[in-house]
Amino acid sequence: MDSFELNKILGAILGTCLVLLALNITANAIFAPVKPAKPGYEIAVQEQAAVDKGGPKEPSQPIEVLLASSSAEKGENAAKKCAACHTVNKGGPNRVGPNLWGIINRPRASEAGFNYSAAMKGKSGNWSFQDLNAYLLNPKAFVPGTNMTFAGLTRDSERADLINYLHTLADSPVPLPKAAAK
Repeated sequence: MDSFELNKILGAILGTCLVLLALNITANAIFAPVKPAKPGYEIAVQEQAAVDKGGPKEPSQPIEVLLASSSAEKGENAAKKCAACHTVNKGGPNRVGPNLWGIINRPRASEAGFNYSAAMKGKSGNWSFQDLNAYLLNPKAFVPGTNMTFAGLTRDSERADLINYLHTLADSPVPLPKAAAK
């Protein structure tokens, strides 16, 4: 094989490489990918508050009226929804959420050893029957910025049963509000 044949072969290889390089540069210029500011995938999820067109709902009846017809036994069954994140026994450990023993009239964000969100720490006062009712209806509306991901209990009777059960979880239970006392 003479040098002319070798030059043609090397020239063809070099020409092919140059064409491929030019195509790559042109394709990157035309189809430039958008680099995200933060790596990962953005998942578009509609917020729960945006779904409710009427804004945060208010309880339909005062808690005193709801508690008058509530049942602590039914509330114990309703508390099973809470058991994944909370304990209810005296001296029980904190889980994802704090222990709920003695919650009625307990200061908010006061359970020892639990790391509350800044929003909950900023909410002063004690847990009253009315506050628990509003919080269990829609936690994110009652304490905007709370870490509690629970959507809330929309049924008034279920909420009242749960609050009635929670009020029994104390060394000396707080009496039910006047309209609810039997």
